[in-house]
Amino acid sequence: MSDLLQVILLGLIEGITEFLPISSTGHLLIAEHWLGARSDVFNVVIQAGAILAVTVIYRQRLWQLAGNFHKPENRDYALKLTAAFLITAVLGLVVTKLGFKLPEQLGPVAWALLIGGFWIIAAEWLAAKKPDSAQVTWTVAIAVGLAQIVAAVFPGTSRSGATIFIAMLLGTSNRAAATEFAFLVGIPTMYAASGYELLKQLKHGGAAGENWTDLGIAFAVSTVTAFIAVKWLLHYIVSHRFTAFAVYRIVVGAALLVFVV
Repeated sequence: MSDLLQVILLGLIEGITEFLPISSTGHLLIAEHWLGARSDVFNVVIQAGAILAVTVIYRQRLWQLAGNFHKPENRDYALKLTAAFLITAVLGLVVTKLGFKLPEQLGPVAWALLIGGFWIIAAEWLAAKKPDSAQVTWTVAIAVGLAQIVAAVFPGTSRSGATIFIAMLLGTSNRAAATEFAFLVGIPTMYAASGYELLKQLKHGGAAGENWTDLGIAFAVSTVTAFIAVKWLLHYIVSHRFTAFAVYRIVVGAALLVFVV
């Protein structure tokens, strides 16, 4: 496969998987197992494309929160978003300093995909027993912040999956409301994480030798693909559960354990 096709394929994988509950990190590691590893700068750039896409999708909601901060309901929601982000940011720095992270190998990814699939099925089943609620409590906000750390530490977990389903289990049983909060928290979290990683790589000369044309193509592909994927997901969850994603995770995780690991 030519280098250009690999670049496009990795951009597609990142764009499709970043906000679906199937783990972008896990899928990129799976792809790189056969295609060869890419630089940290490359991975940061394609992730930035996905973040940009979801920022554009939620631009009106973000503007509503910022422009009407004086309204109690908007102020309360924005403060909960801020709290979830700060929990992730502070604990993320602690985890980074401690160097606590599982090795990015396919074994842990396969188990995370498999276990995560059963977790989604259980979360959907338990959430269905609760009355429909779009309210985001402080308990949910704190738990979402913690869930982002778990997803960052365990490749294959899925940040969106961890945050959406912990929110559903702890009271925000409405799928659309839980997804919106998870995605909105993800915007500053992922910008901060990507910015931190990019600055670290640039400081240590990590961008030397990068093919900026490839980076630009991968960024564009990831942005467009993520925009389409998130738009589709938001429409899909109005009338569907996340069960299909759970089944997909279980099948992929099991296949990796049987045929690859």
